[in-house]
Order: sequence, then C-alpha cells, then structure tokens
Amino acid sequence: MAERIPEEKIDQIRNSVDIVDVIGDYVNLTKQGRNYFGLCPFHGENTPSFSVSPDKQIYHCFGCHAGGNAFSFLMDLEGFSFQEAVVNLAEKTNIPLDIDVSSHDKNVKQSPELQQMYDAHELLCKFYHHLLVNTKDGQEALEYLLKRGFTMESIEKYKIGYSLNSWDFVCKFLQKRKFPLDLMERAGLLIKRERDGNFFDRFRHRIMFPIHNEKGNIIAFSGRSLGEEDPKYLNSPETAIFNKSKTVFNFNRAKKHIKKEQRAVLFEGFADVIAADAAGVINGIATMGTSLTDEHVQLIRKSTDHVTICYDGDTAGIQAANRALDMLQSVGCNVRIAWLPEELDPDDYIKEYGAEKFKNEVIEASLTYMSFKMRYLRLGKRLNDEGERLRYIEEVLTEISRLTKAVERDHYLRQIASEFSLSLDALQQQQKQKFYSMQKNTKNQPQSLPQEPFLLQQKSNNVLRPAFQNAERMLLAHMMNNHDITLKVQEMLSGNEFNVDEHQAIYTYLLAYYESGYVPDTSNFMQFIKDKELRHIVADIVMMPVNEDFTEKELSDYIKHVLNHQKMIKIKEKIHDEKEAERQKDYAKAALIAMEILQLRKSLEK
Repeated sequence: MAERIPEEKIDQIRNSVDIVDVIGDYVNLTKQGRNYFGLCPFHGENTPSFSVSPDKQIYHCFGCHAGGNAFSFLMDLEGFSFQEAVVNLAEKTNIPLDIDVSSHDKNVKQSPELQQMYDAHELLCKFYHHLLVNTKDGQEALEYLLKRGFTMESIEKYKIGYSLNSWDFVCKFLQKRKFPLDLMERAGLLIKRERDGNFFDRFRHRIMFPIHNEKGNIIAFSGRSLGEEDPKYLNSPETAIFNKSKTVFNFNRAKKHIKKEQRAVLFEGFADVIAADAAGVINGIATMGTSLTDEHVQLIRKSTDHVTICYDGDTAGIQAANRALDMLQSVGCNVRIAWLPEELDPDDYIKEYGAEKFKNEVIEASLTYMSFKMRYLRLGKRLNDEGERLRYIEEVLTEISRLTKAVERDHYLRQIASEFSLSLDALQQQQKQKFYSMQKNTKNQPQSLPQEPFLLQQKSNNVLRPAFQNAERMLLAHMMNNHDITLKVQEMLSGNEFNVDEHQAIYTYLLAYYESGYVPDTSNFMQFIKDKELRHIVADIVMMPVNEDFTEKELSDYIKHVLNHQKMIKIKEKIHDEKEAERQKDYAKAALIAMEILQLRKSLEK
C-alpha cells in the first residue's frame, strides 16, 4: 500500500509549482493579456480555446469545459491518481517527499496485460542494444551502422539494437522470464505458426529501432534488414499499445526542444531524425512508415504552430510534402518546406555535405508555403508550351487566392506578371474572380489563422443565462475570493438555497472549505472539491471577469435575483393551485391563494 503524502507537503508542492510550466510541457501556450492560451489537450480543435491563469493557478477550456489545477491536469491527461500527480510535481519542483515513492509508479493503474507488454518491450530493447554493442553476434550490424554514418553517441541515445538470426531465441528468452507467449504474440513480438500453433520470433537478423509513445514507454520496434532482404523495414503490427497512425517517432525526446525552438521539423523516416539530431537539429520527428494522419497533425499542432517539413528530395517525397503541407496548413500551422537537391534524402544530404550546410542551407533556407507551391506546380510541366504555361498560371492563381494577407497576394501576382510578361491588372482581376468562385463553391473554408483566444473567452462567459443563474455565478466568484463575502451571503440567504443544484453543491463545498480553516485560494479549493464536473464549473466561474470593488448594493441585487427566482417558482405553483380551486368551484380557497400570490408579487418589488 502506498504511503500517504503529508498535507503540508502537498501544500508546499502546490504553492511551488507554476501551472503554466506544467501545462507548457504538453501544450504550446501563448500569452494573451493576463492569461495563456493554447489548443485543448482534452479534445480536438483547430482554434485555441484552452486558457491557463497564472494568477489563479488553474486552467479552463471554453470548448469542452475541462478545468482544474496542476494536480487535476495530470490526473485527467495522464490518468494519474492524485498521489501519482503529487509525486510527479514533487520531482518537477525538486521537493523531497521523504517517503518511499516506488509504489507510486506511473504505470501502477495499468492493466496487468498491458504492463507486461510494456515490460517485455523494455526488456528486449536492453537485450537488443546489448547484442549490438557488446557481442560478436552484433558486430556486423554495428559495423554496418557506423559505415552508414551513425555515431556511437546516436546508437547509445536511441538505444539502437540487433536481433539475432534465430527463429526462437526471443521466444525462449521471454518464456524463461514468465511472459505468456500468447500475450507476446498479441504484443507483436512473436508470430504464431498456423499449422502447429508454435511461436517464433518476429524480428530476425535486423537492426532494431525502439519506438516510444509520448510518455517514453517503448511500444514497438522497427527492424531494418542488413542487406537487400525484403521488407527493408519491418515494423511491429498494431497492438493494444501501438497505433502507428497516432505514433510520432522521437516525439517523447523532441517535445521539450519543440517548445523551446517553437518549431518542429517533420521528417519521413526515423533514420533521418537520428541523422538530423546528430547534426544539431534536435527538434526532429517522423511518422511511422505511414502518411501523415489527422491524429499526427493534432498531436503536432498541440505542441507548436510552426512546422518545417523536410522530406526526401525525390518526386514521391515532394508529393508527400505537398500533402503534409495542406494538412498542417488547414489546422492553422505556419509551414515551411525544406527542398533537398539532387533527389537526396536528409540522411544522405548530411553525409554528402555535412551538418552545418544541412542546417543553414536546407532547414534555415526552407521555402514558404507559396514559394513551395510555385515550385511544386512546375513539376512535370513544359512551361514553354502555351497550354501548360496557362494551366500553371491558373493553378498558381488558385493557391494565391488561399492567402489571407493582401501584401502576400500582391507580391506573388507581381512575381508571376514579371516572369511571364503579363498584365498585373489582368492577373489581379482573374485572381479576384478565382477567389469569389472558391468562396461560392466551398461550403467549409479551411481555417487559416486561429482566432484571438480572448475573444473566445468572452464569448463563452457571455452566454445568455437567466438573471438568477448569472447572479449565483457572480456570488460564487466573489465568495471564492473573499471569506467575509461568503459569511454575508450565508446570512442574507437565511437558509435558502441556490436554484442551480451544481451552484448549491459548490456553495456547500465552499462553506466546508472555509470551516476547515483554509484561506481563499482557487487552486486549493479545486483540490478540495472531489467531483470532477463541479471542478469544471468552478474553473468556468473563476475565469469570469469580476469587479474587485464589490459593493453592498451589488451583493443585495444578486441575492435578490436568487431569492426572487424562488418566489417566481412559488407564484407559478400558486397560480396553478388557484386555477385548480376554481375548477373545483372552491372559490373561498381560490381567493385565499390569490391573496398569497399578491403578497408574493409585492415581495418581489422590495
């Protein structure tokens, strides 16, 4: 059983951690006014609606309504228990817990089968790496890698390994360590022979590249043949822990560098990522032998909105770069494309020309969206042919019409006019026709640039609500900031309750919070609340702009709205009772009810 972490340690950690730093490890945040905004990690979106308040040390999404403090963020996103979140933040803030934290391992809540899959991959990674760097069996593979330009530093950093040229060594190796073979087959490490049901190794005589998930767990392998054997690369099949459409190679290592550089460099393969890393491009990532997917795009977009695509320089690579460009551009990314000469891939270019030239003349000299499109659209066209030249100009005008800035449109129109000796006025006129035609024919326009997040914030908090609901929200907002106001509200309500059940629950929690001796602290109060949905509502309320100079008149007006709503409900009930009495011809009772209704209506005016 895990040791209990003392409350004073929890308070120390909560007071030491900055929620902006915690969430910034997962979300690309931009400061807007007093708060920070980014894409919500809890739901897919293209426009930032996720707000982080450094003053209140809380977060809130105006789209999906997620909200909480640093602890609940890790609990909701990583699936941590509260104690695991505390341990994680204690490490981040370098605060010793003075307890045994081994029982708080981040995978403690993992199902036994999934944990065994992770453990088997971790064990095999160490074994494969040992075979490569320390044994005669791995000498051929090691020499092959060194000959290909891999350094020992890269081999060690990426834990590259070698699988033996054996049909059953890994099978016996895992069985000896009590891993169920049928589970290892489902983990993608073994293959089951249909004719006799026996198991054999999936990877044989291959250079092994471990694949990690975002958390750094090894979830798969990619094995490269040493010669010309097919397939050149053999990847793990999709399993319960590995989905290649959602996996971005090296993201676990690169994400902190992506945050720092405010840019990701997207490659086609992991050999390019490793070569680029050795050349000093440490923010490189790659897809797993598959085209870029919507899931990949969303993962990248949550970390940065600036991406440089560096795919192979051959026709297939350029076409893939064009597809990736369109996908990333459609979710609001600012994209540049590194154009490699002589149909080289990044790995070969670095070997041929060196690291400095790769960084300065490929990555730093990457093309803008429109510059790339103009080069791309030329491919395969004979521009000295009138028909193909006109088709090229038409296609370029279509791309120019997608640009949001008038200066950019003018720049490229002048470029086309100059290159082909055309009238600028004629090009401008045709481009405008193209633009209006696209507007008319396209129902769902791709978003170019994100809207200003603070506009979303105000829109969310200005949702039209009944007066009594707004009054209750404002009262709760002020009560969370001031204990004395809470006491006044309690006195003025005189035993009456809030009309909205969730508001009443928050009010009850708040009374208990103050009675426990706590001082106003939004982050701590959210930790005090056990219900996740109530925490989300609290986050939404405290993000509202409130008047710090809260007058007695404002307080009385809000209380009046709360109590009047209850009276209005009673009036409706009385009207129904009056009609029922009249229907039954009990006019004396109806008259008494009418007097009660009159008294209630008079009380509304007080």
